[in-house]
Amino acid sequence: MRAAKWGARLAHILFWEKRGCAGNARQKALLVASGHDIEARDLREEAWTPERLRPFFGDTPISAWFNRNSPRLANGEVRPAGLDEAAAMALLLADPLLIRRPLMQVGERREAGFEPARVRDWIGLRTDRPAPDENCVRHARDQHSVRHARDQHSVRHARDQHSVRHAHGSAVP
Repeated sequence: MRAAKWGARLAHILFWEKRGCAGNARQKALLVASGHDIEARDLREEAWTPERLRPFFGDTPISAWFNRNSPRLANGEVRPAGLDEAAAMALLLADPLLIRRPLMQVGERREAGFEPARVRDWIGLRTDRPAPDENCVRHARDQHSVRHARDQHSVRHARDQHSVRHAHGSAVP
């Protein structure tokens, strides 16, 4: 399915994501840069059934069906280890944010998660760009840190300005 030139469209990908996820945005950008067409859909807006969802997981272990960055997994509320297929599917259908994403479909083939080597072997992927990771949670934390640092700077700056005004008895222009 690979083409010699990256400018040629290689595959039309149905791409289920969590809208607003920075990791999914980077994955889509890499796929588009690799010459693929993306039809993005929100994972939370689909009417999932076991028959529709199950093929995305193939023969992967049940624990790999889950978004390992989900807060419900991180806090121990959901523990995929030891779940049977029916119990795992019930959890995923009840809370689509537990589903490992993105879900991708090209033709009849379906995949869950974005592993660059697997995607490259499947439909082609440019390797001259850094591979996105699946962790939009870490990106969000990094963005929070940047915002927090900016906010802390603003607080310190305001405190400094207040101290200057207080020391001089007048406002600083």
